[in-house]
Amino acid sequence: MKLISLCPSNTELCTYLGIEDQLIAIDDYSDWPDSIQHLPKVGPDLSINIDLVESLEPDLVLASLSVPGMKKNIEALKKRQIPYIIFNPQSLEDIAQDLLTLGEAVQVQEKAALQADKFRSTIRQYKMVADSIDHPPSLYWEWWPNPLFSPGGVNWLTEISRLAGGYNLFEEVDMASIQVPSEEVLEKDPDHICLAWVGVPLHKVNPELIKKRKGWSEMKAVQNHAIHIMEEPLFCRPSPRLLDGLSKLARTLHPKAYLHIPTD
Repeated sequence: MKLISLCPSNTELCTYLGIEDQLIAIDDYSDWPDSIQHLPKVGPDLSINIDLVESLEPDLVLASLSVPGMKKNIEALKKRQIPYIIFNPQSLEDIAQDLLTLGEAVQVQEKAALQADKFRSTIRQYKMVADSIDHPPSLYWEWWPNPLFSPGGVNWLTEISRLAGGYNLFEEVDMASIQVPSEEVLEKDPDHICLAWVGVPLHKVNPELIKKRKGWSEMKAVQNHAIHIMEEPLFCRPSPRLLDGLSKLARTLHPKAYLHIPTD
């Protein structure tokens, strides 16, 4: 089957199912795995070259509403009658279901079931440890520095935070993504600051900017040198790679508690 992925998380789903060899093109931001980087690129996720997609004659295009602005690409696919499926994950269980959905679409149901079970089993292992931690620290996640954007409760990072033995500073907000006032973060005074700036290369994420914000130099996280640069691909893409991010976060917050859980 000839597949085209329109965003990194979908490309990663293919890799976990072992069907990356069926991909004939990917979006510009699909940077993993290395083995498929030679494929044609159909543009950035918010500005897909639909003419190119159509010319490649895919059997199935993989779209995702987890990417803002993807709706226009979906409308274009529909208008041109290009076969597609849509993912819209907000939770870790949604990701497990996406593995099963894709597995059924490409007829690798058995592999998909195994991968979904493995994904869920790892999550259960982290939950057992997290449930034993008495005083979970608070985490301020920052997706964008100006204006400030952070994940709300309806997002996998809230689950990741809890599984790693902490909690999202804005987990009570019933939204996936929220714009937050600087003063509110200062007032909540998080124990840790986790920077995962979407679309920004890791070497350009500058924690010194945090210290320059009004009043922030007095926050616990800054005083305790608890500002962490988190790789966007491991925290901001709804695919099983989130477990790699979970492993890093858990061992950052609680260096000894999670050592018995395999990292692969």
